[in-house]
Amino acid sequence: MSDANKTTDAVAPADAPVVAPEPVTATAPATEPAAKPEAPVTAAITSATEPTAAATTTTAAPAATETTGDAKPETEKEASPLAQLWEAAKNHGHPEIWGVPLADPANHIPSQIVFQKYLNANDGDLAKARDQLIKTLDWRKKSDPLDLVRRMYSKSKFEGLGFVTTYVVDGKEVDEPEEREIFTWNIYGGVKSIDETFGNLEEFINWRVALMELALQELNICGAIKPITADYDPYKLFQVHDYKSISFLRSPPHVKSASAETIKVFAQNYPELLKEKFFVNVPAIMGFVYGFMKLFVAPKTIKKFHPMSNGANLAKEFAESRIKGLGEKLPAEYGGKGGELKAVGKEPFLTAE
Repeated sequence: MSDANKTTDAVAPADAPVVAPEPVTATAPATEPAAKPEAPVTAAITSATEPTAAATTTTAAPAATETTGDAKPETEKEASPLAQLWEAAKNHGHPEIWGVPLADPANHIPSQIVFQKYLNANDGDLAKARDQLIKTLDWRKKSDPLDLVRRMYSKSKFEGLGFVTTYVVDGKEVDEPEEREIFTWNIYGGVKSIDETFGNLEEFINWRVALMELALQELNICGAIKPITADYDPYKLFQVHDYKSISFLRSPPHVKSASAETIKVFAQNYPELLKEKFFVNVPAIMGFVYGFMKLFVAPKTIKKFHPMSNGANLAKEFAESRIKGLGEKLPAEYGGKGGELKAVGKEPFLTAE
């Protein structure tokens, strides 16, 4: 089973410090010229002059050297990529990402996970990771997702359209991230009115972000006990999009706008949070969704997307999970034996208008 938001992966080591050549000491008698110093081997250091006649004393003078502007003293080491991302976050000023209060990743595992995910999402490219991090901080400062998850949303527009479910080993509370699986469910086939649900783009995005932040609360990166690497990261989610009985097969413009904006927001601001994404009960005409995804989502993330024409086969996809019988825990309509999403899932807060 493959992983479902990696945008979406190794960190390049810092350059080795420049080492100046040691002074050359003459071993010849005082009446003979001193040995000519060897040429420096470090590209950043060049010999200023050739030895002069004055160098024929008992001890030869060390070759004069100068360093380029980019060279660093041996005692000054470049900060690690994680430390540099932390510095960028401090300079920005927004205090959190995904509910994690940002701190020094050297001694705060949740922050290490957040910063490492940005590095992983950009294949270890520090400049790109920093740029994406700053854009996320800008967006979170402006949108305030932690407030969005506490807001009330229209019951008539969004009831039954989004759920979060959590499954753990043997149904017990666990601390190990590998023993917990979080699912977000988007039941687009349950849309009652296209105009009401998708007509207000900002309202739809706010609700969609609230659902994601609700899932992140369940993922509990704030309580993480294991750091991640480029190759090890269990702090991810499964996503399921269900298009059963979908009524907007011709994909009106506001539906396309909502889909495109959701993809852009999530690709930019929720990197490396997706294990796998399943599109179930998908009609062939929904191909436009994949067109938008290819524009904004990293190719390695696209590989995590799985379209399925029959949602009842979803449970079979989890036969190899560390959580025994995970497929059976899913709702019956997805091939499992578990309760319905309305009974076992969490939704963003809803209110009757």
